[in-house]
This record gives sequence, structure tokens and C-alpha cells, in this order.
Amino acid sequence: MEKSRITRLTEALAQVEIGSFYGRVETVRGLVLSIAGPVSLMPLGGRLMVEAGQKNVSCEVVAIEGETVLAMPFGSVDGIRRGAKAFVQPSVGGVRPDASWLGRVVNAFGEPIDGKGPIFQGSMIMPYRSDPPLAHTRRRLGEPLDLGVRVLNTFLTSRSGQRMGIFAGSGVGKSVLLSMLARNASSDVSVIGLIGERGREVQEFIEDDLGPEGLARSIVVVATSDEGALMRRQAAWLSFAIAEYFRNQDLNVLLMMDSVTRFAMAQREIGLSIGEPPTTKGYTPTVFSELPRLLERAGPGSGLGTITGFFTVLVDGDDHNEPIADAVRGILDGHIVMERAIAERGRYPAVNVLKSVSRTLPGSADPAFWPVVQAAKASLATYTDMEELIRLGAYKSGTNPEVDEAIRLYPFIDNFLRQSKEESTSLSDSYELLASIMATSATG
Repeated sequence: MEKSRITRLTEALAQVEIGSFYGRVETVRGLVLSIAGPVSLMPLGGRLMVEAGQKNVSCEVVAIEGETVLAMPFGSVDGIRRGAKAFVQPSVGGVRPDASWLGRVVNAFGEPIDGKGPIFQGSMIMPYRSDPPLAHTRRRLGEPLDLGVRVLNTFLTSRSGQRMGIFAGSGVGKSVLLSMLARNASSDVSVIGLIGERGREVQEFIEDDLGPEGLARSIVVVATSDEGALMRRQAAWLSFAIAEYFRNQDLNVLLMMDSVTRFAMAQREIGLSIGEPPTTKGYTPTVFSELPRLLERAGPGSGLGTITGFFTVLVDGDDHNEPIADAVRGILDGHIVMERAIAERGRYPAVNVLKSVSRTLPGSADPAFWPVVQAAKASLATYTDMEELIRLGAYKSGTNPEVDEAIRLYPFIDNFLRQSKEESTSLSDSYELLASIMATSATG
């Protein structure tokens, strides 16, 4: 304890002197401030405090141009004038998480916003931006993870430390699926990053979807859609920093982020503001370099802890081949595809089993039940191929035994895939239920 106090005091003293330096605002263009002054003391990613009338606005240096730096505010630029002082701030490169944060809701700076009072600051600084563990130092993925959701436990079995994407359009049920995972997955800690979320839905998600049981083992990081691009990007970094802290404690962490697309949009907004050229669909080159740097931070570490990641991707116009979805799919260890047509039929979670992939299968599946899973998936594929003819009444019973069997099994498999958000089914029970359905195939 004494050592940590001395360390923190030393760090604080090392940052005192720099606070007396400042530059001045030369121009304000959109959300970008051009600031002249002691440029050598304003590093990329450094913080500035800019005068804005009766208040000060925190900014981050996002580019350096000759004798000036470009900075973007975390809040509004209202009140900032030409010639306003921009004070150089101590470097804020990390956060101090603690186990007492469980059950709390924080903003992108790690400040509590749930009205439950201040939170304790831990002794260890976790950097907002850190490099992923070196590939040769990482352990392999752990044991199969019980997620409590039947469709994921059986058809998309995941290992501890795996990273999965949840791809869906708006309003298809991504947030509800995340809340089911937060409540039911067999992890030690859950970290939930709500990036660019609608302000109205935050409280609904915490109280209705997550509930007291889910919140008690979770830390929720919130940056709503009305907050600036820097805040949204910072919230994503903070979510990973908190998850890395618990992974370093040799715990198994479930990290969920909704959504990666809004992180990419925030990075695009920052890039375009400082003059980066737009490329595919307006996304700047740094978007595609930042995505792997962020997502690779999840997974197993060099110790016993793991970060199992579930990251939602908001597909633009239900186009699963749009640039962000395509880039993320190539980085992660599998993808869960949720479809609007399935949701419109009233089946939740609206997961399309045939279009979804877990890249750890078949190794992550129970060998005793893997043939059952394959048979069920083959039956779904057969029914899907003939679905239009079946619905139109153009298929005649007895024409093909495989199709007849798929038609008979489909209602049972569809009911198996259907699960309410309050319901939980263990990994072993999920296999047993599916096996009992497929066993009727042999008995008729």
C-alpha cells in the first residue's frame, strides 16, 4: 500500500510543472481548433484545456501541422474564441480500474454517471491505447464457454478468449442478445461498452434488459450518440482497458461492445475533420488500421486470464458486405448473423444459423454431440433450400425423403432456436435438448 502511494505521488509530481504552459487558439473550423504556441509540449494524443467563456473545454491533439496543432474538443466548441488560451494538461494516458467498479455505470473518462456516488481509483494505471499481446506470448483459447443461449451453445460453440462479431441491421435484437450473454455467460466479469447508443435506450437496457443480476457482475461504459466523436472513441478504448485490467488479474472477462460500427464512424469523423482522404464509402484509411489494433486487444493474454469478445456490427442497409462488416469479419474468430426476416417472423434471437460461423468448430464442440449438430444443420439447410416451394404448396409430400424429414423436424428445431431473454439454458442441456429432437428422426 505504501509503495503504491509513493508511486502515485511521484507520478503526480512529475506532471505538475507542465500545467503552466499554454498556446492560443488561431482558428476554429467546424470541430477542429488550430492552436499555436509551445508545439513541442503538445504531443499527438495530448490534452489541452481551452478557455470558453465561463467554462473550459477539454480537447485532444489529433494532428500537428508545422507550428500549430489541431485539436478536437470532447464537448461543445460553443464559447471558444480566437486568442483563447489553451493550457497544456498533464498526459492522461490511462485509467485506474478497481474491482469495486462492478455494478457501476461510467462515462468515457471512467467517471460515474449512475448517481451512486464516487468510485474508488485503483493503484494500477491501464493505458487507454495499448498494443495487443505479442502473438508468440499468447496462450491458446480456453475451454468451451457456456453462454446460456441455446443457438450459440450448440451451433456456434465458442471458447474462452474467442472474439465473435454480431452482424445485424438496426432493431433486430443485438442489444437484447448482449444482455442475455451478460446475465447468463459463465464468465467472472462482464464489461459492456455502449458506443454511440441512443440516450433514451441506455436506462432501458440497464434496468430492463440487463437487470440487477446482470449489472451486479458488469461494468457499463456509456457514450451516447449526441456526444462528440472523441468521447465515442474514448469509450471504446476505456472498455478494453477495463477488460485488460481484469484479465491481468487472471479472470475470465466477457467484453461486449455495441457497436464497432459507431467506433468506426467516430474515427472517420475525426479523420475527415483533420483532412484525411475518404476512401471506401467515406471511411478514412485510419479506420481500417485502428480496427485490428482495437479488436486484437481481446483474446487470451500471457497469463491465465482471457477476454472473450462479442462485438456488434450495425450493417448499413442490411448489407453484410459493407466495408466495416467486411473488415471486422476478417479480423474476428467468427460471426453471428442476425436477420430481419427471421425477427419479423417472431423468432428471437433472430440468428441465421446457416450464415453464421464459429472458427473454433468443430474443435470447440462436444465430440459426442457434434454429429447431432451437423445433422440438425443439414436438416435446416434442406428446408431452407425448399422453403419457397413448401410455402407455395408446390412440393408434394413423398417426393424426397430428406425433404420430408426436414419438414417434419423444422418446427421442433425452430422452437429450439427460439429463446426469451429471461430464459437460460446451460451448454450440456442445450446439447441434450437438440439430441432429443434429432432422436425423433430415427424413431419417426
